[in-house]
Amino acid sequence: MKVLKIGAVWCSGCLVMRPIWKKIEAENMTLDTEYYDFDERKDIVSKYNIDKGVLPVAIFLDSNNNEILRLSGEVTRERILQAIKDFRDR
Repeated sequence: MKVLKIGAVWCSGCLVMRPIWKKIEAENMTLDTEYYDFDERKDIVSKYNIDKGVLPVAIFLDSNNNEILRLSGEVTRERILQAIKDFRDR
């Protein structure tokens, strides 16, 4: 499983989620995450059909890079941890 995180410097929800993700990643060292800036990576934004009104976005991909879950906006740490637990082996 891999998690793509898409955000922007002007996004207040992204600023809220940044320390939450930082702590989750520190506690789950084997978690594969990649961050993309909405304004700089239009290829990713287009590929995953992301609208700036739903930022931040976390897209969970399985081992074949198929989307298995998308979390938009500010979500709780517990929701993210549950998703990691549910999809870790996919």
